[in-house]
Amino acid sequence: MKKNNHMVGICATVFVLMVIGVVWYLLFGYRIVPRLKLNETSKVQADKPLLDISNIDEAYDAILNKSTNNFIGSHPIDESFLGWFTGNYSVEAVENIAAYAELDNADIWYDVSGSSIHVLWYNYCAQTGLQDSIDERIVEKKCDSSYQTVLTFTGDFSLAEGVGTTSYFHSVGDDLTQCIDGTLLNEMNASDITVVNNECTYSTRGTPLVGKDYLFRADPKTAENLKVMGTDVVGLANNHVYDYGSVGLLDTLENVQKLDLPVIGAGKNIKEASEPIYFIANGKKIAIVAATQIERSTKYTKEATEDSPGVLKTLHPEKYLSAIAQAKKNADYVICFVHWGTEGTHQYGVDQYTLAKSFVEAGADAIIGGHTHCLQGVDMIQGVPVYYSLGNFYFSQESEMPSDYDTAMTQLIIESDGSIQTKLVPCHFSAGKLSLVKEQSQFQQIIGDVNSYSDHAKLDENGYLVEQ
Repeated sequence: MKKNNHMVGICATVFVLMVIGVVWYLLFGYRIVPRLKLNETSKVQADKPLLDISNIDEAYDAILNKSTNNFIGSHPIDESFLGWFTGNYSVEAVENIAAYAELDNADIWYDVSGSSIHVLWYNYCAQTGLQDSIDERIVEKKCDSSYQTVLTFTGDFSLAEGVGTTSYFHSVGDDLTQCIDGTLLNEMNASDITVVNNECTYSTRGTPLVGKDYLFRADPKTAENLKVMGTDVVGLANNHVYDYGSVGLLDTLENVQKLDLPVIGAGKNIKEASEPIYFIANGKKIAIVAATQIERSTKYTKEATEDSPGVLKTLHPEKYLSAIAQAKKNADYVICFVHWGTEGTHQYGVDQYTLAKSFVEAGADAIIGGHTHCLQGVDMIQGVPVYYSLGNFYFSQESEMPSDYDTAMTQLIIESDGSIQTKLVPCHFSAGKLSLVKEQSQFQQIIGDVNSYSDHAKLDENGYLVEQ
C-alpha cells in the first residue's frame, strides 16, 4: 500500500511539473522560441527609423494608436485581436510588427506570421465566433506548394445543344475526357484555383430572347463537366447567360451551385452579381470579380438590379469599379475577369484599354479578358498584367464543327515574396478535340501571334509576360 501511495505521489508531482511547464511556456516560452521571424524575402523596407519597442504594452500602443489604416488593412483592430494574435504567435512577433507601425506597409504581418493582415482578421473572426464581421464569400484553399499559388483562367466554354462541339461530345458518349486531352485536364486540375468562363445556360426552361442571333442552352446534367475540368470558380458575366431570360439564368445559378461551385458576375440581384469570390491560399487573400462590357449596342442581356436577376455590366464601369475598390479593401490581390471587345478581332480596342486602365486605378492586380472568340494581345499597365482575350476554349456557335483554332489559358503565379508572374499556356482545337500545345514550333507560333497583337508588353519564349 505504501509503495502504491509513493507511486501516486510521484505521478502527481510529475503532472504538476508538466502543467507548470506548459503554463510557463505559454506565458514566456514564445519569447525564447518564436514561431516565425522576419524572413529574408520581406518587402518591408525601413525607410524611416523603427519604433523603439521594449515591452508588450508599448507594442499594443503603437499598433492601436500610431499605425496607418493601410497598415491594419482597414480592419477594426483592437486589444482583443492583438491578444488573440499574441496567443497564436508570440510576444516577440507582436513587438516585431509594432516596430513597423508607422510604416504604410502591411507586409510585415505576413513576414512575421506567414499570413497577411486580411487572413489574420478572417482567422480571428472565425476562431472567436465573430463571423458576422465577415460579409464575404471565402474559400480556404490548400495549395500544392507553400511557395506559390497558381491560378488558371480559360476563355469561353460551352456544351450548348445544337452546335458542332457538343454534337462531338455526344458522339463520344458525353465523355469530356475524349474532347479535352488528358495533359490539358491534368494541368487544369493541378492548378490551385481554376476559373472558367461559362458561356451558356444550364436549363430546360425559359423563353428564348426574341431577335438574338445565337442562343445557347445546355442540358443541366452537363454542368457536371465543370468539375471534370477542375473548375473552382464559374464566370457568368457574359452575353449568353441570359439567353433564355431570367428563368434560364436562375436555373443556371441553381444548377452550378448544386455542384458547390461559386459563380461570379451574375446573380439574383445586383448585390450577388457584384460580389467577388475570395480565396485564402498560402497566407494571402485573393479576390476575383467579374463583369461584362457586352452587349455594347443591344440590351438582350439584362443587368441585375436590387430586386431582379442579371449580370454585372461594365460598359459604363462605375458599379464594377466600386466592386473592384471594395474587394481591394478586403484582399491582398484583386483579379478582374472581364467580358469585352469586338468579336473576331485580334487587335484589342481603345475601349478595352481605357477600361483596363480604370480597373488598375481602382485596384486591380491582374486583368483577364474574353468574348472575342479569338486570341488578342497582352499589356502591362502600371505594372499590372492584362490579357485582353483568351478566345474560345471549348466552344462553337454553329451546327457544323468549327475550323481549327488556337486558344490559350492564362496562369497567374503568386510567389511567397508577394510578386505575381503570369504566363500564357497555348492550346489548340482540331476536329472536336482541344489539346495542350507541346510541339515547340507550334508553341512559339502562338506566342509570336499574341506578341504581334500587343503594343506595350510581350511574352517571352516560355510564355511569361514581360514589359517591352
